[in-house]
Amino acid sequence: MSFTVYGAAGSGSVPVEAALTLLGLDYTVVEAPTWEGEAERDKVAPVNPMRQLPVLVTPEGEILTESAAILIWLADRHHPASRAGAGLAPRPDDARRGQFLRWMSFVPAAIYSMYWVRDVPSRLAGDDPEDQARILQRTEDRIAECWGMMDRQIAPGRFLLGESLTVLDLYVAVASRWTPRRARFYEVAPKMAAVVRRVDELSELRGFWAERFPFEAE
Repeated sequence: MSFTVYGAAGSGSVPVEAALTLLGLDYTVVEAPTWEGEAERDKVAPVNPMRQLPVLVTPEGEILTESAAILIWLADRHHPASRAGAGLAPRPDDARRGQFLRWMSFVPAAIYSMYWVRDVPSRLAGDDPEDQARILQRTEDRIAECWGMMDRQIAPGRFLLGESLTVLDLYVAVASRWTPRRARFYEVAPKMAAVVRRVDELSELRGFWAERFPFEAE
C-alpha cells in the first residue's frame, strides 16, 4: 500500500513529496495544477472541498490537507532513527520543538497565504489592471519582508534548526523559489540563503528536484 499525493510540479505538494522521498515511503502523485482552471480544481474536490493543493491520502484512506500539517504528521509518524531518512522533526521533548512549530506555522500563515491573492488578484482587486498590479507588488514586498523577519530571528546551523535536516528546511527551500524568487530571498534572508542552497544540493534529492521543481537561474 502507498500514499497518494494530490499535487503539481512546483507547487506546495513538492515539500511533501520530498519528505516522502527522504523517508523512503511509496507514493503516487495525482497531478492537478489547480491554477490552470476548473477542470484541474475539480480533480481535487473529492478529497478537499477547498480544491487546493496539497492533499495526502494515507494507505489507510485518511485524508490530510494543509502542507505544514502534512509535513509535521509525516515527520512525527515516521521518526525512528533506524529508518533511512527519518528524524525530520524534533521530538516533543526536544528543546528545538517550540521553534520548529513556530516557523512551521509562520511559513503558511505569513507567506504561503499571500499566493491565494497573487494567483488570482481579481479576488481582491476586481477587474482594474492597476489595482491588480498594485496588489501583486505589495504582496511580493510583504513576502520578502516576512522572509527578512524570519531570518533575523533564526540562528541556523548547517540547517535551519541546527545540524540536522527537518521538514522545515524542505518547506523553506521550496517556498523560497516562488515569487519574489531566490535572488530577493538571498538578499533579505542571508542566513537562510546558505541553508536552502545546501538543501538544493542534497544528493538524496538531486534527481527529485530536477523532476519536480527544476531550479531556475538566480
